[in-house]
Amino acid sequence: MLDALTVATSVAALALAAWCGWAAYRDQPTKDWHFIGMAVVSLLAVIQLVIGIVQLARGEKPEQGTTIFVAYLLGAFACVPAAGFMSLAERTRWGSVTAAAGGIVLAVLEVRLYDIWGG
Repeated sequence: MLDALTVATSVAALALAAWCGWAAYRDQPTKDWHFIGMAVVSLLAVIQLVIGIVQLARGEKPEQGTTIFVAYLLGAFACVPAAGFMSLAERTRWGSVTAAAGGIVLAVLEVRLYDIWGG
């Protein structure tokens, strides 16, 4: 797996979580800038999804199994967009909390992906 991309995605997800967590602390809903941040983090997850699929297509195998790797890869891909849609539905501070939770979950999934691949 591309280690630098995994680290970049994790750091971006944690930064998003801190940013949205700060908004929730200040009793603010998610704003357009938060959604732009979610789009950037989601783009990193899409790039990771594509690279992961290409590596599997080239015959490389994850250390702990292909099925679990693909499941975590898809979960990492869908995590922040799902949190973003839930945040759109809840236009209170709890929407910001949901987006922050999505960032934290993505960072945890990145660590697990790194572990599954054999990092």
